[in-house]
Amino acid sequence: MSKLDSKIPKGPLADKWTKHKNDINLVNPANKRNIDVIMVGTGLAGGSAAATLAELGYNVKTFCYQDSPRRAHSIAAQGGINAAKNYQGDGDSNYRLFYDTIKGGDYRSREANVYRLAEVSANIIDQCVAQGVPFAREYGGYLDNRSFGGVLVSRTFYAKGQTGQQLLLGAYSAMNRQINRGKITPYNRHEMLDLVIVDGKARGIIARDLVTGEIERHSAHAVVIASGGYGNVFFLSTNAMGSNVTASWKIHKRGAYFANPCYTQIHPTCIPVSGDHQSKLTLMSESLRNDGRIWVPKKKEDAEAIRQGKKKPNDLSAEERDYYLERRYPSFGNLVPRDVASRAAKERCDAGYGVNKTGQAVYLDFASAIERYGKEQAAIHGNHNPSKDEITKLGKQVIENKYGNLFQMYEKIVDENPYETPMMIYPAVHYTMGGVWVDYNLQSTIPGCYVTGEANFSDHGANRLGASALMQGLADGYFVLPYTIGDYLSKDIKTGKIPTDTKEFDEAENKVRELLEKLVNNKGTHSVDYFHKKLGHIMWNKCGMARNAEDLKSAMAEIRALREEFWKDVKVPGGMNEMNAELEKATRVADFLELGELFAKDALHRNESCGGHFREEYQTEEGEALRDDENFMYVAAWEYTGDPGNEVLHKEELEYENIEVKSRSYK
Repeated sequence: MSKLDSKIPKGPLADKWTKHKNDINLVNPANKRNIDVIMVGTGLAGGSAAATLAELGYNVKTFCYQDSPRRAHSIAAQGGINAAKNYQGDGDSNYRLFYDTIKGGDYRSREANVYRLAEVSANIIDQCVAQGVPFAREYGGYLDNRSFGGVLVSRTFYAKGQTGQQLLLGAYSAMNRQINRGKITPYNRHEMLDLVIVDGKARGIIARDLVTGEIERHSAHAVVIASGGYGNVFFLSTNAMGSNVTASWKIHKRGAYFANPCYTQIHPTCIPVSGDHQSKLTLMSESLRNDGRIWVPKKKEDAEAIRQGKKKPNDLSAEERDYYLERRYPSFGNLVPRDVASRAAKERCDAGYGVNKTGQAVYLDFASAIERYGKEQAAIHGNHNPSKDEITKLGKQVIENKYGNLFQMYEKIVDENPYETPMMIYPAVHYTMGGVWVDYNLQSTIPGCYVTGEANFSDHGANRLGASALMQGLADGYFVLPYTIGDYLSKDIKTGKIPTDTKEFDEAENKVRELLEKLVNNKGTHSVDYFHKKLGHIMWNKCGMARNAEDLKSAMAEIRALREEFWKDVKVPGGMNEMNAELEKATRVADFLELGELFAKDALHRNESCGGHFREEYQTEEGEALRDDENFMYVAAWEYTGDPGNEVLHKEELEYENIEVKSRSYK
């Protein structure tokens, strides 16, 4: 059994990263050209790492299942990216960002990793500006900032409502430069299906060409997993439909510990579910909570009338509305963290105040912001006695400049004009804080196998603050991994090329072929989606926003039974030596069916509530999460034993030397 050693450097918190970079081994530039690195995933974490490693001189192979890295799910991030530059002069600092992140994660993340994240955040903005990322700017030309949930400062840099897309294009352009130099060899429409370990070290992968169906062997001196999160274990989520856990799960089954799988983020501002026909959900950026006010009717009869179509939201006066986040959390209001906002919405809807036909929606209203901005703009233009129509027109222009593409997207999906009628929103599965366990160097428990971005567990504890996903992905890729991986690769300068004609590659390829053959030869009666949807129902109903011991125990049993049914009765049309989208889905759902049981097991063992993990048995009188710091202040890292659902628990104790641990309060 491998020992959990986080490799956190000694010394003062603010000096750890600088000292560590000075102490670790380096690879001579002349030797880097003899070292190969495999990058699985080319979103922000993988794309930025691949470009940086290639620019340093390493030979990089990139793998993504999309037809282009530009289609990575990072493109869907809307609201912004955090950085402690304090452009607003409102008191921000590296320490403040560090503190907000630790507190937002409900004191369940590693101090050293989070401080490093805060420390390098400012460099990300400079890097991306140099790449030409079109961040929003103020009138004077300075980069603009806005606020996100869980903080009292404005530190979020943004490009309208498409920040992820613009950042990804920056990383993609950096990748393309290295592709043209011959330092990156891209393998698009390829999926990693197993990790190859030689003499205890990660030395390659088995991948499938998704166009031809060909099984390929690829070797390297190190393998980096940057394949995103596992939110699609719930079937319905804000993730792209192709997002999956396969790369992370394959290395887990090869010896990489999987940490905190029950820590899943429920995002409070998503377009509500409309029916069983849906295959994914749409996120409305948290940035909208800067200006939108969230409310439900004060009276149940008004909520019932709205659900029946007898009343419209605009029929209710301000006195008839319950702005429940502002009422419950006056200090933070609508900008409380995501887990707090999500549970508050669920509580109101469960109590009978929901506003759509299903009763599972609340309002996000911009009328106050339109009026406020309209008056401000009128004054700027010298009009100190504007009419109501003039105020509305000017206010809408400001909102359109800030959020126009988001409003347009909402109107296309819902067929309602959000400038005139409040948006309807409801929480949905979004980001996953759990993931592969890594040490301070981002190395998993498998030597030579590194994990970056959302695929690892390292920075967000039990709840991620908004706009920190892009920050972590780019921090890992541009400024952390390129240093830390060199310490490991410095021992490989005399190794030479890793051959692929060995028994280890033979064994791994045969294992993959057996899996694929088993799926395509199975003569079942139900589609892959049939099983995925059933899994999603179990996960959402019993492992979703609220959990309890009874539901979690039954979820584990139901998922195990569903997995057995899957292998007996799944039908995968087509063959394995051709393009076969159903086969792709089948391998991914097979992994979700194993992860789902571990997810429930992890949630069951953690007898406390913290962040996105809310156990109904452990809550305060006000309905807030009730932690148990004495017994559960640790990372739960699970070791695969060969039988899904029977993983062995390892603990990494969390120590807080620079922050006072106390109950979170946003009131």
